[in-house]
Amino acid sequence: MSTSTIDPQNIASIVRQVIAEIGQPSAAAAAPVAGPVASGSLAGANGVFSSVDEAVRAATDAFEQLERLGVDGRKRAISHIRRIAIEDAEELGRMEFAETKIGRLDHKIEKLGVLGEKVPGVEFLQSQVYSGDHGLAVIEHAPFGVIGAITPVTHSLPTIACNAVNMIAGGNTVVVNPHPSGRQVAAEGVRRFNQAIYRDLGVDNLITLVAEPTLESASELFGHRGVKLICVTGGPAVARAALQSTKRAIVAGPGNPPVVVDETADLDRAARSIIQGAAYDNNLLCIGEKQVFVVASVFDAMMAAMERAGGLRLTASQVDALTKRAIVMAGEGEHRHPVPCKDLLGKDAALLAKAAGATADERLELVFGETDLDNPFVPTEQMMPFLPFVRCRTVDEAIERAHESEHGFRHTAIIHSTNVRTMTRMGRLLDTTLFVKNGPSVAGLGLGGEGYLSFSIATPTGEGVTTPLTFTRQRRCTLVDDLRILGSPDAVA
Repeated sequence: MSTSTIDPQNIASIVRQVIAEIGQPSAAAAAPVAGPVASGSLAGANGVFSSVDEAVRAATDAFEQLERLGVDGRKRAISHIRRIAIEDAEELGRMEFAETKIGRLDHKIEKLGVLGEKVPGVEFLQSQVYSGDHGLAVIEHAPFGVIGAITPVTHSLPTIACNAVNMIAGGNTVVVNPHPSGRQVAAEGVRRFNQAIYRDLGVDNLITLVAEPTLESASELFGHRGVKLICVTGGPAVARAALQSTKRAIVAGPGNPPVVVDETADLDRAARSIIQGAAYDNNLLCIGEKQVFVVASVFDAMMAAMERAGGLRLTASQVDALTKRAIVMAGEGEHRHPVPCKDLLGKDAALLAKAAGATADERLELVFGETDLDNPFVPTEQMMPFLPFVRCRTVDEAIERAHESEHGFRHTAIIHSTNVRTMTRMGRLLDTTLFVKNGPSVAGLGLGGEGYLSFSIATPTGEGVTTPLTFTRQRRCTLVDDLRILGSPDAVA
């Protein structure tokens, strides 16, 4: 992490670039917040505030109260977040889908529902004890204090809820600057969480939020003296901004997960897995399959397996038509690069098929087609349910192409193979945080696979899939000699 002084103007320009690339309006251009978070209603209570400074002050006061409640208080607090995420999943999922207008409604609902059973809590905070001839040493996990969080439009409330469970379990409070286009559901969720916690524990504002997030409020949160740790979930530009901060940053950056399919793979299983992962929430997940490299000897059979599994194969001309519609250029000069078109980002596969000149059932989950390496879908984190398939001579070439397309993000990679040496070779070369073998990408987060869930996967800063331990610091307490039961008689004497 860089220790250079943060430049607020630089952060503002970076965040502006992020919003422009995603194609969502800035707060200044967005419509006023409706309902319970409108100006003059709940701003200043139940976690919703009109300024960063107010939100940080409230979270600081809440942190002091949380400390007095102990681990049991944290456990009770996060139990309410879990309960509301499950019980209100359909209502809040519908709110998020209506506000953001991207992804799939059933998956918006599901992402909230799985928070209850898959996100770890206080049980992760296991102390370490060392006992020897010279006494005892206990290593505990202490909170940082107030954490500043930036959350994406792709998973607005699920990311906030997941982070809140982890952070509060670690003994922290959190101030959120949500993406402007997901601020209404974010504020409503935070309001409900805080109300339930207050009714039980008498503490408000364990989670606070800026009701009208802007570029300026994001910059202010990064630099606020009351914020002890930064957690950012987003694309490459906002990740770079976080890494410029003098504060410690937990950065969940971008991914462009490649898939390799070799000649030993179970092709039908691979096809079903690829569709399940890449179609999830219309491929908005950073872990979702984004491009597929298939060994030539099984390429045609793999394409047939994809069709049997329910995918729609586009012709070469249809792929070209979709590429022209779906990928646009952003930036200028040497910084010019392809980005997903805002009109198709996170949209349904049937709409992509229509843009390509094909017809499809509204229930279609994924479109796919053969491309070459030069197609911009290959290097771009497109976040839409279309997959480019690239034909490779050998599995070694497929692994090398996968490595190139992942850009060194070291985020997620997937392979379908029964050759252990091949899987090992790819795993070592790509060195990703998540490496999924013979399953859908979502299995890497415990959805159909083993392990726990988080929607913040810290790849640039190395923490990996975040847990309560991610948001704690180690504290060692040492007791020398006396009060130990075990030890030599001479030591007691």
